[in-house]
Amino acid sequence: MRVIIIGAVAAGTSAATEIRRNNKEAEIVIYEKDTYVSYAGCGMPYYISNEFNDFGELVPRNPVFFKTKSNINIMIEHEVLSIDPYNKSITIKNISSKEVFQDTYDKLVIATGATSGVPEIKGADRKNVFLLRNINDMNKIKAFIESESPKKAAIIGTGFIGMEMCESFKNLGMEVSLIARSSIAKGIDKDMNVHIEQHLNKKGINVFTNTPTQEINEFGVVIGDGSTVEADIILIAAGIKPNVELAKSIGITLGTTGAIKVDKYMQTNIKDIYSCGDCIEVYNTVTNKVVYKPLGSTANKTGTIAGSNISGKIEEFRGILGTGIYRIFDMTVGQTGLSEEEAKKQGYDVAATIDQKTNKPEYMGGRPIFIKVVADKKTGMLLGAQVIGYEGVDKRLDVLVTAITLKAKAEDLMHLDLAYSPPYSIPRDPVYYSGAKLKAVLKK
Repeated sequence: MRVIIIGAVAAGTSAATEIRRNNKEAEIVIYEKDTYVSYAGCGMPYYISNEFNDFGELVPRNPVFFKTKSNINIMIEHEVLSIDPYNKSITIKNISSKEVFQDTYDKLVIATGATSGVPEIKGADRKNVFLLRNINDMNKIKAFIESESPKKAAIIGTGFIGMEMCESFKNLGMEVSLIARSSIAKGIDKDMNVHIEQHLNKKGINVFTNTPTQEINEFGVVIGDGSTVEADIILIAAGIKPNVELAKSIGITLGTTGAIKVDKYMQTNIKDIYSCGDCIEVYNTVTNKVVYKPLGSTANKTGTIAGSNISGKIEEFRGILGTGIYRIFDMTVGQTGLSEEEAKKQGYDVAATIDQKTNKPEYMGGRPIFIKVVADKKTGMLLGAQVIGYEGVDKRLDVLVTAITLKAKAEDLMHLDLAYSPPYSIPRDPVYYSGAKLKAVLKK
């Protein structure tokens, strides 16, 4: 069996290694048009801010590693130009030599990922305007900071990357402005967002909400009211879009989100062609409806599932909750499942509560932790949760992720036998109190 994979970041390499794990004889070739493979993209903001300085930690593997360890051939700087599904062949261009050649496959995996979504902003092509999607983007930002020593930064967009880079720029000594078209922190309800915005203000970040961007000029970012947010370096972090051109060109079905439609086995509508990672749409575990929520964890998971099925080990994808977590200075923000706003849009009759406790006793240095839980009034079933605090957010979030995944109800949170010791929690964990409060609301 000869398997060709297009794309060598999280999903593509996960698929390849899973195939090799199950099939020692398969021929596996990955074509990647970029220079770097299997890199830790989520670590890029912290490398830019010098929180760590070992570039090798971001790019721990190269084609030699995959060839030596798993007999997987990765061809970097090779762009796949076209696919012929009838003859099971692809046409490839060697970017360095300009050579164009063909290769054939028995199974094909499309793991073409996604690119940064760049809104139509006049001046977005200026030399001090950047995206942050891959290692080359990161290197350009790093080089600009080292050569130009910018004093003021503006970030357009407040997703995960935008929020994380807010801290990175500030830690490098810059004045930072955060510009959001609507509210900050997409997926977080307004009554929880207030804690994030207050924290950003305390840290000296200039926050502009409900603020459209008109253009970028030599002075900075011109916003909706005509004023200019001064900036020497500008990051556009306005989301990403799936790379589907190759798939679309051969008649692979795209879903309602615009990403590639796959079944639970990562199979497209064309026989022997699979897809995984940031170029596909997946389904939400709560609603069973398709969503486009590209995350590194999902890319790894869908890549592994594609590899399992290609190699004859049948594995179904079970959906996602869209769980996300990020740090803003010393605050952590986490979310999973549906927000209250999303749940209402989906037609649920919603009950939601916010509870504030300390993550551990005050005599052990406990600090506030805010937990919002959302449930279906009719069934009591948990639909989503948001957690904001300074320590222990990840622990509580993962408990709530597990509960939602296993179709738990609000009252079930009161019966979890959670770990307690003063350095880690209060006798009744904040998750317990969230369950008790939501149970009381549901009984009204």
